[in-house]
Amino acid sequence: VQLQASGGGLVQAGDSLRLSCAASGRAVGSNIFGWFRQAPGKDSEFVASITWHGGTPDYANSVKGRFTISRDITQNTVALQMSSLSPEDTALYYCAASALSGYPRRKDDYDYWGQGTQVTVSS
Repeated sequence: VQLQASGGGLVQAGDSLRLSCAASGRAVGSNIFGWFRQAPGKDSEFVASITWHGGTPDYANSVKGRFTISRDITQNTVALQMSSLSPEDTALYYCAASALSGYPRRKDDYDYWGQGTQVTVSS
């Protein structure tokens, strides 16, 4: 397993939740780590990304100001802190890793994928 996502759950609207992604094996050498999500009946969408070696994170407009992505190079983990959650944030969240530089947002730009963790926000 290259990426292992965890931290999902059932929360109420307005609550916060923290997702974590543990990298192992070849995924550890990736340059970019990102989060995507897929809601039932919808296409997968980019959420946020961060470079492993520092730099300005990239966020989708739908989560900007509410979500914060961070990485811990000592633990080889990437976190997604989510606040002010709404039912529209309900989705299966995936972490992913890419060898590219810049701000990749396409699924095809990413080489490794975690198994997904479910986030459900009730109204």
